[in-house]
Parts: sequence; structure tokens; C-alpha cells
Amino acid sequence: MEKIQTVKIYDSEYEATYTAHIRKNGDGWVGWIQEHPKVKQEDRTQEALLKTLENTLYETLEADWEAWDKQLGENAKTGKLDKLDRDVLEDLRAGRCKYL
Repeated sequence: MEKIQTVKIYDSEYEATYTAHIRKNGDGWVGWIQEHPKVKQEDRTQEALLKTLENTLYETLEADWEAWDKQLGENAKTGKLDKLDRDVLEDLRAGRCKYL
């Protein structure tokens, strides 16, 4: 079995660096992103694998963000954030907040 290599992938949109773990696997390459276990791929060459991992990572980050945004919107519509809103306004009015 081939040694696992690590390659850093920088995502400029999310301004974050991710670690790809890759290794030769028979005639092809296999890899995954440490920070996002859902991102696992195989490809014919190392270069193709890295590009596929980068694309899959981006798609996964976008899907996660969209799901988070949708859930936040649903929580706001159903009133799940109302108490938080009241607490924040109370803290502001009482002077318990400071400017950053």
C-alpha cells in the first residue's frame, strides 16, 4: 500500500485551507478531505484527483451553507429566534454591549 500524502487546498471564497489526504491505489488515486469526511473521491491521476476533490469540496461547502441558511430562515419564521432577539435588545437597552 502506498504512503498517504497530504496536500493543502485553499478555498478563496470561504478563506479557509483544507487538508487533502491522497494515495496511489492500484492504477488510480484515492483521496479525501480531513475536515469534511463526506468528501471522498477516486480518479485516474493525482492531478485529476486533486481537481475533483477541490470541486467536490466546493460543492459540499455550498450545500452545507445553503442547508444552514434554509434552517436559519425556517427558525426565524417559526419564532425559534424570538427569545434570542428579545435578549439581545434587552442587553442593548441595558448597556451590556460594547462596540467592537
